[in-house]
Amino acid sequence: MLAAIDHVQLAAPPGSEDLLRRYYVDALGMTEIPKPPVLAARGGCWFRAGAVQLHLGIEGASGSGGPAGFRPAKKAHPGLRVTDIEAYAARLESHGAEVAWDDDLPGHRRFYSEDPVGNRLEFLEPVVRAYAPGS
Repeated sequence: MLAAIDHVQLAAPPGSEDLLRRYYVDALGMTEIPKPPVLAARGGCWFRAGAVQLHLGIEGASGSGGPAGFRPAKKAHPGLRVTDIEAYAARLESHGAEVAWDDDLPGHRRFYSEDPVGNRLEFLEPVVRAYAPGS
């Protein structure tokens, strides 16, 4: 029986760890968590915010120091629930991240953004409607 999602793994090109740290720690407010030594040798970074973990694993040509062979997924993405979505969007924009609002999910405010290597991220907050007697 499934109990929860432990983490979501996204891909990143070789040599992008510092860019990822600036985005996931500075812009998103996550904390980097240490990888086990055997996994740390493969590169990449792991991040946490509360119960949410995102792992960024290295994909593409090794040793190139660049994005050779790396292509981020265009449609696949984690959906991250946030509070005070307007302030969160402003935080990302203040760190240079583009924010694209989307009104297509009823009952939610949401936007999409991309990390520095092109991974798509969805940020959403349920809309709480005030109760109106007789409705």
